[in-house]
Amino acid sequence: MLVLAIAERTYSSWSLRGHLLVEITGAPCIVRKVDLRTPGFEALAAEFAPARSVPMLAVEAGDEAPVRLWDSLAIAETLHERFPDTGIWPADPAARAAARSITAEMHAGFSTFRRLCPMNLEKAYEGFSPPAAEAEALEADLARIETLWRWARERWGDGGPWLFGARFTAADAFHAPLASRLVTYGLLRSDLTRAYAEAVHAHPPFRRWRAMGVAERRVVDRYEMDLPQGPRFGPPPRPARAVTGRTAVNEACPYSGRPVAPDSLAEIDGRVVGFCNPFCRDKSVADADAWPRLAPLLA
Repeated sequence: MLVLAIAERTYSSWSLRGHLLVEITGAPCIVRKVDLRTPGFEALAAEFAPARSVPMLAVEAGDEAPVRLWDSLAIAETLHERFPDTGIWPADPAARAAARSITAEMHAGFSTFRRLCPMNLEKAYEGFSPPAAEAEALEADLARIETLWRWARERWGDGGPWLFGARFTAADAFHAPLASRLVTYGLLRSDLTRAYAEAVHAHPPFRRWRAMGVAERRVVDRYEMDLPQGPRFGPPPRPARAVTGRTAVNEACPYSGRPVAPDSLAEIDGRVVGFCNPFCRDKSVADADAWPRLAPLLA
């Protein structure tokens, strides 16, 4: 059993990395979400002491003492040890070394890009321009990202769509937030970067994470910019909206199995579906096709 502690889904790129890594394993996972810079966060971090940042992960196995981690690179390596056959890293030794190298470089680098362009999964800005004094450093980061992606795809990709072939690995978990930033700030400058960003935004675990961010309805002003908005990037969601006073096609929530709540109904593609709480409803409205358990009710 895994217990993953995360922060705001729309903004926390570190949390997103942890989520994508856990999804590779397919292992059962309890998610504990708390907002950064709140008393609740300090209390949660104390349970993972001496952790002080997300993602935080506890690995619990039988009678063993829980293993606690609080760094995404350490989480990647520990999950690889615990789930060696799930593809955290490529199987080929040379590809695995390359994947670890570009993952470590991302973990430690691209500071200008990451500072000027914080992750915001719900925005696609038009007209972003960096401060003149930092434009050169930002361009260097962007050029290096494209160099790494092109090198990995051409040498190890075997037609992709991921950096090291057909399987999403830890390298993709670390570089996916960079791809999202390129989208948010209008910095997709080649067919390669666009194709990789499209693959990331269509990846089911990424889609589910993004939809839950919408359902959280949390806006953090320091991560927002006063710029025009372009169209939403990624697979278009089905027409959907919250509704009341309707009869649902189901009696139990497709996620929890609990009874449908009267305040948690949604009309999705013309069908009224019920959920156990407003969060389940809202994540479904945000992207109905991201949720396999919902699919039978929409067929």
